[in-house]
Amino acid sequence: MAESRTNKKKCSFCGRSENEVGFLITGMNGYICDSCATQAYEITQEALGAAKNGAGATKLNLKELPKPVEIKNFLDQYVIGQDDAKRFLSVSVYNHYKRLLQKDSGDDVEIEKSNIIMVGSTGTGKTLLARTIAKLLHVPFTIVDATVLTEAGYVGEDIESILTRLLQVADYNVPEAEQGIVFIDEIDKIARKGDNPSITRDVSGEGVQQGLLKLLEGSVVNVPPQGGRKHPDQKMIPVNTKNILFICGGAFDGIEKKIAQRLNTHVVGYNASQKTAAIDKNNMMQYIAPQDLKSFGLIPEIIGRLPVLTYLNPLDRTALRAILTEPKNSIIRQYVKLFEMDGVKLTFQDEVFEYIVDKAVEYKLGARGLRSIVETIMMDVMFEIPSENKNTYEVTLDYAKHQLEKANLARLQNA
Repeated sequence: MAESRTNKKKCSFCGRSENEVGFLITGMNGYICDSCATQAYEITQEALGAAKNGAGATKLNLKELPKPVEIKNFLDQYVIGQDDAKRFLSVSVYNHYKRLLQKDSGDDVEIEKSNIIMVGSTGTGKTLLARTIAKLLHVPFTIVDATVLTEAGYVGEDIESILTRLLQVADYNVPEAEQGIVFIDEIDKIARKGDNPSITRDVSGEGVQQGLLKLLEGSVVNVPPQGGRKHPDQKMIPVNTKNILFICGGAFDGIEKKIAQRLNTHVVGYNASQKTAAIDKNNMMQYIAPQDLKSFGLIPEIIGRLPVLTYLNPLDRTALRAILTEPKNSIIRQYVKLFEMDGVKLTFQDEVFEYIVDKAVEYKLGARGLRSIVETIMMDVMFEIPSENKNTYEVTLDYAKHQLEKANLARLQNA
């Protein structure tokens, strides 16, 4: 009996017998239990993670980097039009790469970063440009939303959470994150609420702009590794934002009125009418200037830290028609792919595309309007086709009109 106890298998690490653990893994000269194996894995991962965090940033080679023309050509495959915005974005990203390479040159000339602000009405492609360029980049890239940001100490996310997202993308490799690119979407939503002094703090407007100043300019910021609120006892990760490029985008709804006021388009008199004759009133965004952003509610300090100002043109009928079918991930190709997965070949009459574009122009929702219209037309078909034994399906103009009219009538009845 005593002999059987001494021969019982034990974990070589914790000493527990096989009856006291889930199972034992047998080695050449010993055993390890499931609990010790799990603990060993966690220790290994932690050690490897620490080594990775201590690793340097990826070395960039100017010859391997995409040139501005190549970046724009790549954007052209996914985004229709907006040539000016693409050129600004391509040059700024390429210069960001060159700035990172210049750090090791030992030259006295220090290239300052050129943060960008893109202005354009909803559905013109600001966020799409950012997401598309992220596919091409050799540095960490993240998209964050300014609408959730508040001043420190208030409900919402702290400004430092922007850098937490960048750290997560870079797998917490700090040197890698310190040469990344951040796209801050909906920057117009943190505009100053009014010029009149108030007894309450503008915690999600001007307060956030003040907090963003140090990030955009470049400073060492203590970032909570998991995001959320900062606590005194929490371990922070210092991140230097000096080499992080910030791209901001916003719709700035109503800024056309500010531009019109500055251009003085509503004055009377013969000379005034001559002056305003050359102004395209259908696309006032092309005349945007930093003082218009100030009038809208951005503080002068933040405008000064976003030196590159570009705009996106409103989408006309030709652009909307191209967006519907031409890009690699066009709306129509997405639906064709969805039906292809069910073994159905989906086709559309050309008149359907023209009808969809006409409705999108009428709704004035930009490219997003196209998606909602196509979704309304296709909903019943997508519900029925997977259960039917069909190999092909063609969407006709009459069917498209019927579906939209039916949806609009249903909404009116519900109202």
